[in-house]
Amino acid sequence: MSQEDRSIEKRCEGDRRHTAVDRRFVRGTGLERRRGPGRRRSDFAKAAEEGEMTHEQFLFVMAIDAYKRVNQKPYPTWTEILEILRKLGYRKTCPMALCLDSCEDWTEAPDAPVFPPGEESSAA
Repeated sequence: MSQEDRSIEKRCEGDRRHTAVDRRFVRGTGLERRRGPGRRRSDFAKAAEEGEMTHEQFLFVMAIDAYKRVNQKPYPTWTEILEILRKLGYRKTCPMALCLDSCEDWTEAPDAPVFPPGEESSAA
């Protein structure tokens, strides 16, 4: 096959851009880092990325740091991070604002205990 035949064959294959999924029409989760054209970062996200923390962010960072020091663990697991969040007073009281297909949404009372009755912290 000559060079000219190969270039003609490539041109006949069609536009590769149409074979890929157009991500603008795929339903997102709400967690996408890339915002696309015309969408700007919120002031909250911009300030956090520039090193200016809110009281909430600072409290979270300090709680994670304290947990790591006390338990001599450089990287807490996701379960441990959830435990820290619950000990800070966070509860799932509102419906989620994300689109997660494989997860059922739920809520709990604002005064729900940190751990369900009969269950204790594994890392406390």
